[in-house]
Amino acid sequence: MLLATLIRPSDSFGQPKAEHKELIIFHAGSLSVPLKQVAMEYERRNPGTSILLESSGSIVCARKVTELKKPCDIIASSDYFVINEMLIPYYASWSIRFATNEIVIAYQEKSKHSKEINNGNWMEILHKEDVIYARSDPDSDPCGYRTVFTFMLAEKFYKIPGLTNRLLSKNKEYIRPKEVDLVALLESNSIDYMFQYKSVAIQHGFKYIELPKEINLSDPAKNEIYSSVNTMVAGNKPGTKMKVTGDYINYSLTILDKAPQKEEATNFVDFLLSQDGMNIFRKNGQEPLVPLIGDPWMKMPTKLLKYFVKADNK
Repeated sequence: MLLATLIRPSDSFGQPKAEHKELIIFHAGSLSVPLKQVAMEYERRNPGTSILLESSGSIVCARKVTELKKPCDIIASSDYFVINEMLIPYYASWSIRFATNEIVIAYQEKSKHSKEINNGNWMEILHKEDVIYARSDPDSDPCGYRTVFTFMLAEKFYKIPGLTNRLLSKNKEYIRPKEVDLVALLESNSIDYMFQYKSVAIQHGFKYIELPKEINLSDPAKNEIYSSVNTMVAGNKPGTKMKVTGDYINYSLTILDKAPQKEEATNFVDFLLSQDGMNIFRKNGQEPLVPLIGDPWMKMPTKLLKYFVKADNK
């Protein structure tokens, strides 16, 4: 028995066991479902690694690093703007835009006026006194400021003066820190509708109204229209503000310069961007961005350069 207490754990042939690795990922709430599945598959293929996922609004993800100095290997944001403006160049050196999405109005069969609502009358339905809708906080979550952009673009598209202010002023008490916090409100029938990413609506089995491409932020070809609107959100330091301009939805990720497990983080990102990883996103209603965009690709780990063509990333 004494001898057993002195023997170090070992693998076959008496070699010391490989060190167990823990990879820490801060990520947007709307990435929770696909990232959990990607992480489970990665752990299955790499038994010596555990993936620790921590969900919050993308802006909050960045502040955990910039303000709270929490250890982290990878940040996956629902907007490349968050990483490029809040983390590069002091905390990270590059980012990869890897997936897209669109803003929809999600609801249930039992939502009030669910039989009437469509992509031409939704603004009248939501304005009814007996209807409650929710959105996420623009200061915490890109889905929040993208919802504001949707309101602004809808005002222009439908030519309804004052629509933005009317939508922003109603049901303010149902604003939540991140888009996935709205899911529980809808599931519990506390609200009738929510402005949400299409992928989240699909993952939770909700019905949803698809909005015209001119306002749903899904189409890179419509970026000139999207960029005609902007809003101010909380900056990367307390009490500051930063301007965010409309853009098509593109998710991004980065490995932090001081990542505790940089090599393992690179391996994980490599798997996520692979066909197997991207297929998991597709199955969850989230389309990969084709082609991937590197900002800037030349500063990335060598292992990830295979996903980029030099001519496309000048």
